Amino acid sequence: MFAVVRTGGKQYRVAAGDKIAVEKLAGEAGETITLGDVLIAGKDGEVLDASKVSVSAEIIAQAKSEKVIVFKKRRRHNYRRKNGHRQQLTLLRITSVG
Repeated sequence: MFAVVRTGGKQYRVAAGDKIAVEKLAGEAGETITLGDVLIAGKDGEVLDASKVSVSAEIIAQAKSEKVIVFKKRRRHNYRRKNGHRQQLTLLRITSVG
């Protein structure tokens, strides 16, 4: 069985046993959370009622993504700015869909 859930402004297709990296969620490693915004669910090619489906996941770790370099430059004005950013992530293991 699979489900499409929305968290952090993005959508993820998940099934039991999957590991996904999502935008930072509150919680410590080892805690169990419920992903409430289920958009669609299915099993064996059939679409099921998403309002009756809940997705639970276990938090594996809180981590940071790879660094993104932000470089700004204006030609002929000796203007250069270099900045870096690392997005906070939460690694999840989907325990059950149903």
